[in-house]
Amino acid sequence: MQILLIRHGQSEADLLNVHEGSADYPLTEEGMYQATRMASRVMKEFPPEYIWSSTQKRARKTAEILAEKIGCPIEFLEDLREHDNGSLAGQSKEEVPFPWELQPHEKFGDYGESAMEFRARGEHIFAFIKKESKRYKRISIVTHGGMISRMIDSFLDLPFVNNIFFKTDDTGIHLLEYTENGRVIHFSNDVTHLEKE
Repeated sequence: MQILLIRHGQSEADLLNVHEGSADYPLTEEGMYQATRMASRVMKEFPPEYIWSSTQKRARKTAEILAEKIGCPIEFLEDLREHDNGSLAGQSKEEVPFPWELQPHEKFGDYGESAMEFRARGEHIFAFIKKESKRYKRISIVTHGGMISRMIDSFLDLPFVNNIFFKTDDTGIHLLEYTENGRVIHFSNDVTHLEKE
């Protein structure tokens, strides 16, 4: 089975320069354009049979644009949402820096998820989607940068606590595959669909 991991397009949080996470900002006009370009490329090169998506506005709209272009079913799962960063959500990055010093078990923004809790949620939802998608040859998961990184952790069986992050740009695509001989990453964070023609 092939799995397309796709990040949402540019959101208003990017323009405001605020911590996003659990804050629910919509796509910008640029984000809509990015999603449209991504959908056209996916339709042409590797159309999925089924789409799973986060319920947050920026991912939901990106997934809807993709589903409309492909003409395939879509299902929204709340557990595909971005890292719950508690009180950090929506705060200025200049005024409130990212808490790099937090230990894996410590919660973000006082009451959000710890890194370990987020990884556990990523493991759980990735396993659920794989189980529910066995009848498909190719699926797409439209979600967020942090969640994509956690699902790649799961795909690679990386240690539960690590300091690795897999970067994904706006509408970046990763193509993973489970084969009879093992697991393959065909490419990672591909945004060639955004290159000017």
